[in-house]
Amino acid sequence: MLQACLNGGRMKADAPGVPITPEELAADAAAARAAGADELHLHPRGADGAESLAPGDVGAAIAAVRAAAPGMPVGVGTGAWIAPGGRARLAHIAGWETLAPASRPDYASVNAHEEDAAEVMAILDRLGVRVEAGIWTPAAAERFLVMRAAPPPLRILVEMTSDDADEARRIAQETIARLRAAHVAGETPPPILLHGQGGSVWPMLRMAKAAGYDTRIGFEDGLALPEGGRAQSNSALVAAAAALMAAPAE
Repeated sequence: MLQACLNGGRMKADAPGVPITPEELAADAAAARAAGADELHLHPRGADGAESLAPGDVGAAIAAVRAAAPGMPVGVGTGAWIAPGGRARLAHIAGWETLAPASRPDYASVNAHEEDAAEVMAILDRLGVRVEAGIWTPAAAERFLVMRAAPPPLRILVEMTSDDADEARRIAQETIARLRAAHVAGETPPPILLHGQGGSVWPMLRMAKAAGYDTRIGFEDGLALPEGGRAQSNSALVAAAAALMAAPAE
């Protein structure tokens, strides 16, 4: 599965093509689907362009994307840095209950290392929104395993934040090994989506392909094409990733 991560916390100053408004997100969603993306991950924005979890902002973004790319699964981030930050943002997430089902995300990523991760997961479960468990390090894997999320997550995002490909590869291997070691025989483990950031984007995508994991690509994670040029759009990144994933194994 190839997921398109459309914007994250990036702004137009990072790349003119970063989608901010619901209309821009909708257009990017349709273009990403046409380029080969299977699912979407986005960060809704408020009127000031900043990341937002407020029900109105989330509902507007999801509704616009669903209209432009009907039937395409779409998720959002819930990072603790999103205003008003920390536990104060839980009221915004809980407020998604006021949204019509079609205006709620299908899933949301929750960073296991964040202090309130278990609380965020519980709110999402109550709302019927599936969880993507974000695991950045072996230590975060340990914390997630202690949490024993119920129900099990939709998938586990093994997220490498290092710019260095070798470091990212090492941490990813250690993290995945820890998760696999804790797997209970007879149970089906959640799928893994492996991705990098910055300089580790394309190395992690190639590692995901080799291992048979899901992966993602888009402006949130990096701005560069595999040959090193700067991408002008999310669809260009998706098209390059889809071609790489479809190419014969080296």
